[in-house]
Amino acid sequence: MSEEDLERYEAEIELSLVHEYRSVLPLFSYVVETERRFYLANAVEVAVRSETTPACVEVVLTDAWVWDMYRPARFVPSVRILTFRDVNIERLPDKEL
Repeated sequence: MSEEDLERYEAEIELSLVHEYRSVLPLFSYVVETERRFYLANAVEVAVRSETTPACVEVVLTDAWVWDMYRPARFVPSVRILTFRDVNIERLPDKEL
């Protein structure tokens, strides 16, 4: 497989992931972004562990979807994130009936 074939393959996977993201977004309440990953979730719990310097942030997501083009299953029941970096959590607007 040439480098061009690999780039085309990755572009196709990423485009497919964008379409999947747009389809599943209405199913979730939160968007969570870390330095390494992007998540959608229906429940988010945050705890700051200040025993360490710098403080460690622990985020537990329930009923989540993970933006990762190489992951075979992007829907997961729970995710535990431990990081010393920034974590952005946004609550999505309530869905209109």
